[in-house]
Amino acid sequence: MTDGDPARVGIVFVSHSTDLARGIADVAGQMAPSVVLVAAGGTDDGGIGTSFVKVTSAIDEADAGAGVVVLSDLGSALMIAETVRDQLPEEQRSRVEVVDAPFVEAGVAAAVAAETRGDLGAVVAAAEGAREAWDGMPGSDAPAASGAEGSSTAPASGIRFVREVTLLNKDGLHARPAAEFVKLANTFDVKVTVNGKDARSLLGIMSLGLNVGASAEIASEDPGGEVAVNALAELVESGFGEG
Repeated sequence: MTDGDPARVGIVFVSHSTDLARGIADVAGQMAPSVVLVAAGGTDDGGIGTSFVKVTSAIDEADAGAGVVVLSDLGSALMIAETVRDQLPEEQRSRVEVVDAPFVEAGVAAAVAAETRGDLGAVVAAAEGAREAWDGMPGSDAPAASGAEGSSTAPASGIRFVREVTLLNKDGLHARPAAEFVKLANTFDVKVTVNGKDARSLLGIMSLGLNVGASAEIASEDPGGEVAVNALAELVESGFGEG
């Protein structure tokens, strides 16, 4: 478990393996240190399997009032999670959501959404987004921009703020800097894209596969988007403090 903030949604990881559940919680915790992340892996005696008691206890532990998202690794773990939820008191059950989505990707995305103080609906949406985060490469809902190799068509309003940046940190936009980028993007009430991907989507940003030396176009068509574009560009150009 990681320590959390009552203002944030908590997350429970239900796995057949104690080590796997703890591992995912540890990874997510590196990007979301303020979120309550609880591992509920293995049977009551530590074997491979799932435990009704462990899942129930984990939900209680993660529930600080803002809601809880429960993720699972395999079908039977999902069934246990749903059964536990169904048997919770009605008042608590209303703020617990069981999400069937890729365990690792959804867990990380949900944790970052909770870290940015997303409400229960936003954290659920982030987790569910893991199902299609890598779909359409190329060809997702948002068209891929050509980055430094070309230019995108300006919107009808004529408003478009753009910064082209080069990744300087040696590992590029891997998990930690991608999380920092997304958390910053979520502090702005404007839409910003990176090579066509939503800057607020951790999995979308990571799916770009931007390594050191890669160019990226950070852009916004929002009238108030210039400040956000500049802030995000400066974060990239800083190398995320990785040297």
